[in-house]
Amino acid sequence: MTLWAGRFGASMSQDMAAFTVSLPVDQALWREDVAGSLAHVHGLEAGGLLTATEADALRAALHQVADEFDQGRFTFEPGDEDIHTAVERRVTELAGDTGAKLHTGRSRNDQVATDLRLWTKAALSGLRLDVLGLMEVLAARAAEAGERYLPGYTHVQRAQPVLLAHHLLAHGWAFARDLDRLSDTLVRLDVSPLGAGALAGSSLPLQPDLVAAELGFAGRFQNSLDAVSDRDFVAEALFDLALIGVHLSRLGEELVLWSSEEFGFCVLDDAYATGSSMLPQKKNADAAELARGKTGRLIGNLTGFLATLKGLPLAYNRDLQEDKEPLLDSVLQVRLGLRALAGAYATMEFRYEAMAAAADGPSLAAIDLAEFLVERGMPFRQAHHVVGGLVRRSIDEGVSLEALVAEAPSLGPEAAELLQPGVPVTRRRTPGGAGPGPVAVQSANFAALLEAARERLST
Repeated sequence: MTLWAGRFGASMSQDMAAFTVSLPVDQALWREDVAGSLAHVHGLEAGGLLTATEADALRAALHQVADEFDQGRFTFEPGDEDIHTAVERRVTELAGDTGAKLHTGRSRNDQVATDLRLWTKAALSGLRLDVLGLMEVLAARAAEAGERYLPGYTHVQRAQPVLLAHHLLAHGWAFARDLDRLSDTLVRLDVSPLGAGALAGSSLPLQPDLVAAELGFAGRFQNSLDAVSDRDFVAEALFDLALIGVHLSRLGEELVLWSSEEFGFCVLDDAYATGSSMLPQKKNADAAELARGKTGRLIGNLTGFLATLKGLPLAYNRDLQEDKEPLLDSVLQVRLGLRALAGAYATMEFRYEAMAAAADGPSLAAIDLAEFLVERGMPFRQAHHVVGGLVRRSIDEGVSLEALVAEAPSLGPEAAELLQPGVPVTRRRTPGGAGPGPVAVQSANFAALLEAARERLST
């Protein structure tokens, strides 16, 4: 029997039930549904709507339901269209007529909003630890790299040498922003909708402040219409997750390139690679490729849900049932991606010699030659033209750039020394830059950020 069968003279058709049922997805919220119901019982008791005996009976039944879920013994029935129906049906079986009082003053509208906020709060809190874990891996590998360097790229073309530590920490700062975004989203979603009812509250003496505090929310809703219809927190979470996915995709794309024979910058550990069903020699960066590929799915979850929200009037509409599947999916995929890439980056072997060889091409020091001329009074645009001309001559005439620089009247042997392997990267001195001095400061700042994040998340 449905929770609203009294209004109808006929039961729901099987086709209608198959289309509207949400239990396969929302059963993942059983813990939150039980927790919300326990808090609701406390509020009903405090408001004088349940006797102590009735409240105890409902609490006992809810705890038994939780035990049955925990132990895999809970049995769903054909009429259980969602997790709320299933829990209430079982509580009524256990507590008899008292079970019929569980839903007093409550609608599935404020109930599901509460369940989903509780689930999202726990999920994003857990994901912050996974983001932090990847940041710590990047910081550890950066420290291990010391002053080893590789080419920095723009347009996938070698541009300037940068310290490997600088490159790895660039990813670290992106994930630090992801961490902040998750924390900001948690602040805004930390509101209890229980007590809003279907849309307008109740005439009964409910206790929404007490219930909010018992569930660990920072506060209760201010507007009942908003409370049951608001899914901003889902959209925000999906955006946060999609952007984490974009950052994982960039990390994955790099790993695909670096581990190829063409780059040869790293070798994946066997535990984080796969082989080919046909080609015996293959070692594939599948985790990195999936991090790249699944990001399209994360973006789709976000844009699809925004399209669901865009035309909805106040307050609750059944369209909002479509909030859980994209959110649960995105949380799972991001969690798996963070852990897989953290493992891959923690265990892979960097090929420092190959990185340095790729970064030691004389043309990568072209900007250093231009800045050498600037330091001696030549306007930058003129210096750029002079050095660009030497690079062109080196390519066209097959003459080494070093020889041309040494012979150039405006440059000479002193400037030619700037083209020696390992020299250009040491000249990056500006704050936040890619040379040893700035990177040492950056590393200390990132370590302090990690320490503060660990302390914040531990509380």
